Order: sequence, then C-alpha cells, then structure tokens
Amino acid sequence: MYSTFFPNLQNYRICSDQTINYNCIAWAAGDTEKWWWPDIQNLKYWPPDIPRNETIDAFIKAFEKLGYSVCDNSDFENGFEKIAIYANSQRKPKHAAKQIPNGLWTSKLGKDHDIEHRLNELEGDTYGEVSVIMSRHA
Repeated sequence: MYSTFFPNLQNYRICSDQTINYNCIAWAAGDTEKWWWPDIQNLKYWPPDIPRNETIDAFIKAFEKLGYSVCDNSDFENGFEKIAIYANSQRKPKHAAKQIPNGLWTSKLGKDHDIEHRLNELEGDTYGEVSVIMSRHA
C-alpha cells in the first residue's frame, strides 16, 4: 500500500484508521489532538517559545520541551522513550517516529494511518534519513 513512497517498507502493520487530526510530529510527541508544524503563518500548533523554522534545531528544541535530549543510538532501552527525526539531504525535517516497547517504531503517515515499522524502513526520497535520535526517561 505504501511501497510507492517507501520502497524499503517491507514488514509493517497498520495500527489506526486514517485521520487528519494529527500528524507524525504530534504522534511522536504523544498528541492526537493537534497537527504540529512550525509554519510561519501560525496555522498549525508549535510549542511556545520555539522558533517556527523548518530546521532540525527547531525540532530538537520542541522535543526538548517535552523532556527529550539528543542521544547516540536507536537501540531499545528499558526505562526510556525514544523518538527519531528524519530529514532530507538539505537537513529539512520531514518526519518523526517514536519507539514502542517491542523495540519497533511507530509513525503517523501524514493524513493516513499510524503504522508499526522498523526504523530504517521509512528512509528514502519521501522522508530522507534518520538525522537525530532523542530519548527521555519513561
């Protein structure tokens, strides 16, 4: 179903109905009520006092407000929650995913479904590459 956009996506599971209520950034942040994006028109939600820039630094700051900090690996660790920020070759953020207790990752695909997947399966032209991993104590 999603192989056109994600040719590496092999073993995934659809976990929700489609919805426009929230996006991948909100999903990774634990919010299913708002669409998160740092648009300069202020049409979407973005945490207060965080620059409304489509930069990795702005996304890091947004997740730091939630208690996350940059870490050096995506391995599952008991007692920690992890998120991944994907960015394109210009280092512009395109997607975020969060790790789930079985060690796999979950993502909201735009206005479509939430899926469970392996971290690197969404890498490619659509979302770019995993650029940052962040963690916080659960």
